Amino acid sequence: MSKSAKTNNVTAAMYDTLVRPVITEKSMLSSEAGKVTFLVPLSASKEDVKAAVEALFNVKVNKVNTIRQFGKTKRFRGYEGTRSDYKKALVTLADGQNIDVTTGI
Repeated sequence: MSKSAKTNNVTAAMYDTLVRPVITEKSMLSSEAGKVTFLVPLSASKEDVKAAVEALFNVKVNKVNTIRQFGKTKRFRGYEGTRSDYKKALVTLADGQNIDVTTGI
């Protein structure tokens, strides 16, 4: 395997680690304080998230907090279903660092 193929696989794995940013009122207020929220796979560890954010956005990460959210049970037309479980990662950036997740909206 060539070196460029290895780097493409590593980059693809990092993009898989960060599913999407969480765009809510609360997360936008915390982004002003240098905290960015991402939706990540349930299997992602704090170290994986830190490595992915640092590599993809070229920023220094101080801390990563993760929250595992269980899916809610909902009813639709008399049938009961369950939403998917998901995991959020709250990434605290170093002073002076920022990520603009609203680009492209």
